[in-house]
Amino acid sequence: MKALITGGAGFIGSHLTEFLLTAGHEVTVIDDLSTGSFENIAHLEKQPGFRCAIATITNEVAMDRLASECDVIFHLAAAVGVDLIVRSPVHVIETNIMGTEAVLRAAHRYRKKTIIASTSEIYGKSDKVPFCEDDDRVLGPTTKARWSYSTSKAVDEFLALAYYKERGLPTVILRLFNTVGPRQTGQYGMVVPRFVRSALTGEPIRVYGDGTQSRCFAHVQDVVRAIAALAEYPGAIGQVFNIGTTEEITIAELARRVKQTARSASEIVYVPYSQAYEEGFEDMHRRVPDISKIGRAIGWQPSLGLDDILRDVIASLQA
Repeated sequence: MKALITGGAGFIGSHLTEFLLTAGHEVTVIDDLSTGSFENIAHLEKQPGFRCAIATITNEVAMDRLASECDVIFHLAAAVGVDLIVRSPVHVIETNIMGTEAVLRAAHRYRKKTIIASTSEIYGKSDKVPFCEDDDRVLGPTTKARWSYSTSKAVDEFLALAYYKERGLPTVILRLFNTVGPRQTGQYGMVVPRFVRSALTGEPIRVYGDGTQSRCFAHVQDVVRAIAALAEYPGAIGQVFNIGTTEEITIAELARRVKQTARSASEIVYVPYSQAYEEGFEDMHRRVPDISKIGRAIGWQPSLGLDDILRDVIASLQA
């Protein structure tokens, strides 16, 4: 298989690149390095079957050529992270919607299967847990920038499904739930690397809100295994799949687990959302996936738990 990975120098993209190369596939990465880092893929430069293009996915000439040369496109390039969403909503909306449109246009030109990475943010602040792929979405008002990311990714999904239904383009949508592991940066608000870095440096571990909000964290190695398997499963075309773990933990308990695992003396402090982000910030209280659909489709289940994640993230940041 010849794979093209957009955002391939990013956290998940670099791990997917490694996974596919190890499986014997050829991989081309396109990344403008706006949030990704070349350091994530530098060790792959001389590996057979690997190529890298430093360019934006909205560069029509670059995307046209790369799409014509691949068998499947993994579209992972996106603007992500709560900090970035609140600070730069224009960038988030334009990057996600215009970028996905450019990828789908190029894919359609050569009829290439396209795997679209979406997000659990799609479900908004619905209180129906666990989230199933066909559940209704509940969002806050447009005056809250918080929901611009969820909306932009929903447009991406609608567009991908429209290309499938109207134009016959084979597309698959993956809703990722809090993927974590080595190489993830806390720069844009990702909670686990942010907590771990604070614990290792002795700085206060800052919990936003009251800490009762809960999340389920999946190891990136499990996630890329699921992504690769769904790309090869014919029955996935035209479908939406949750990818995550059902091991739920509150953010307050996560802070305690990080502190304990890192053997840190850091103080755990609570910061109001209004100080962390903006006045009137709205959050999702629980985010738990129903992963029965992907289990039925390809037999996938996560194999690594939170203890594995914290061990690997701590070791990575210490290194």
